[in-house]
Amino acid sequence: MNTNEQIIKFFDQTFHDSKFQSTLEKMNQDFFQDNDHFKRLYDKWMAYYHESMTLHEAIEIFILVSDEMISVEEPQWEMIAGRFLAFDIHQQVESHIQKLHLLTFYDKIKYLTQEGYYGAYILEHYNKQDIQELETYIDDERDEFFNHSGLDLLYKRYLIHDYHHQILETPQEMFMGIAMHLAIKEKKRVQWAKQFYDVLSTLKITMATPTMANARKPFHQMSSCFIDVVEDSLEGIYQSLDHFAQVSKYGGGMGLYFGKVRANGSSIRGYKGAAGGIVRWLKLVNDTAIAVDQLGVRQGAVAVYLDVWHKDLPEFLQIRTNNGDDRMKAHDIFPAVCFPRLFWKLAKENLDASWYMMCPHEIYEVKGYHLEDSYGQEWEQRYDECVQDPRISKRVMSVKEVVRLIIRSLVETGTPFAFNRDEVNEMNPNHHQGMIYCSNLCTEIAQNMKAMTFLGKEIVEVNGESIVVEKTKPGDFVVCNLASLTLGRINVDDEQELQHVIQTTVRALDNVIDLNYYPLPYAKITNHQYRAIGLGTSGYHHLLSLKGIPFESEQHLQFVDQLYEKINYYTLEASCQLAREKGSYAYFQGSDYDTGLYFQKRHYHSSMWQKLQKDIHQYGLRNGYCLAIAPTSSTSIIAGTTAAVDPIMKKFFIEEKKGSMMRRVAPDLNPKTFWLYKNAHYMDQNWIVQAAGIRQRHIDQSQSVNIYMTQDFTFRKLLDLYILASECHVKTLYYVRSQSLEIEECESCSA
Repeated sequence: MNTNEQIIKFFDQTFHDSKFQSTLEKMNQDFFQDNDHFKRLYDKWMAYYHESMTLHEAIEIFILVSDEMISVEEPQWEMIAGRFLAFDIHQQVESHIQKLHLLTFYDKIKYLTQEGYYGAYILEHYNKQDIQELETYIDDERDEFFNHSGLDLLYKRYLIHDYHHQILETPQEMFMGIAMHLAIKEKKRVQWAKQFYDVLSTLKITMATPTMANARKPFHQMSSCFIDVVEDSLEGIYQSLDHFAQVSKYGGGMGLYFGKVRANGSSIRGYKGAAGGIVRWLKLVNDTAIAVDQLGVRQGAVAVYLDVWHKDLPEFLQIRTNNGDDRMKAHDIFPAVCFPRLFWKLAKENLDASWYMMCPHEIYEVKGYHLEDSYGQEWEQRYDECVQDPRISKRVMSVKEVVRLIIRSLVETGTPFAFNRDEVNEMNPNHHQGMIYCSNLCTEIAQNMKAMTFLGKEIVEVNGESIVVEKTKPGDFVVCNLASLTLGRINVDDEQELQHVIQTTVRALDNVIDLNYYPLPYAKITNHQYRAIGLGTSGYHHLLSLKGIPFESEQHLQFVDQLYEKINYYTLEASCQLAREKGSYAYFQGSDYDTGLYFQKRHYHSSMWQKLQKDIHQYGLRNGYCLAIAPTSSTSIIAGTTAAVDPIMKKFFIEEKKGSMMRRVAPDLNPKTFWLYKNAHYMDQNWIVQAAGIRQRHIDQSQSVNIYMTQDFTFRKLLDLYILASECHVKTLYYVRSQSLEIEECESCSA
């Protein structure tokens, strides 16, 4: 009997648990053969051992000492710690369900439904035989895909716990519950539940945090972000505040476009100088974010967008900075600025040029049009008209002064986010139906927007009782439903696998639209009209490293161009197939998809694309918007991969979560990938921007792209990156991440 066998025998005799013995034997086979790892683990564990130790306590020590042994040289301990945590979760669940006498998955679902943890709709759509068939399909061995940090996050945030914090479901039961929910609308729902389960449980895709957390539950709000246009009226502003509160209550993030709201000193009902400007309203938005705190889990999250030509811009750019009048601050809001191409052109060619900031309300009063409702050449012409019109008051600064305010805020706070409005609207496949004013909380969503119109209130008699009815005309209230392909876990060279995973995910996302619990009726109306989804990617740097491709290389740019063209092709193909089966989105006719402009703008001329273009023209598309790359900060941890399209920040780091320290290692770190995982801050940032521009051609919405700044960055160096982004047709930029600046992650949009 060798040393490892002796250790396993000791634990068998100590704890008398056959399942634990089987787990150790499997781990010995996968990790400990032909090395001294098991002996080292055993020796560390023995330092904590005492005779009265329970198996649960023993496992906690195993997790602790395994986590302590994680290093760049031995990253496999992260997987070993994950195995121990998986065993502990199963032990906890099994112990609890035995006390409740729940013998089958069907019994458990009945119990969870009765206790209010599951929505009643699961049992309404699946009979006992269906659930028994799905129970046999659950594969607990897929827990082995998790590393420790990923499974720990899943355990604490996504698995269902009772009101006494006792865990009630295993990871694979969670995936099956989500899959069952997403398959409800399918005619062959058991078959599709299995397919959804397969891509989820093998971590080839991750659904957005609200979908992962809320699918299968009574309040199944599964959308990540919402975007609203704030109307320039008292009713409109307070209506948008109410919208934000309702969205935040159910876990959604919010993007608010304030570009229509009149500036400080503007007129109200003809009284000049009466308007207080947008900053005073942002204080209310900030207070709402704090007050509506999503069941105490986290406070609400909101990004506010304003045009760079808006008269209140200088004050807006200082709402998060630490200097100045605190009465003008809104530290919990994420500011974002909408830029026309002209601004970056002047920033490149003539920083001393004058930049004119005006009030949108005053422009409308004088000129009869809303400047923010145009883009491109039309916007530039109207902007020049307004500048030349002496009836419109202006606030004048040099372009350099405006850029300095922007960069000062970027350096100090990581914001404002950037929204390049001309690039967005010129490539909008549904420009025949409207305008895109801004993005969402994480800058990856770009869909048509329109302010809701308040039509007043009236008194109606209902059963002899007076009822006050508020009448509103819905605008376009944007909703984003997100999921991400885990590139590091998909064989992207296998066309059939990539096609299958994308087709399955697009169907699941499309079902979210019909199965979602909407916090607002306006959101439901818009989501059903456009049927927009946001399929994205995580594990980008992970995949490049597995492929042996340096991030800073022409090979990278060529590879990403080919990869995202394939992803776009299979996504549109999947949406077209769904349209043949279930019908097109309401506004398909006249869209760029229908006319063929979508393909011309992106230079898709191959025979493959020509055939797909004909199919789409004939059968339509199910989804009006399809691709959007979210940050995936949380769900990439679950999948054990790198976040979104970001380069990795460190090969090895220690993360603190709620007082506990957790060691993290770059995925699939080995001698081959080690040198390919270059720290994002030490990269030439031009490669990040160029890669974003190449990806952007294939993405109909946008992407969360971060810039990584070191202390040697100059004013000009940072400005040049934003100019390059505009020239590369990058639609949006997210944070500027300084090495010394801690950034709040968006959990709503994590997909």
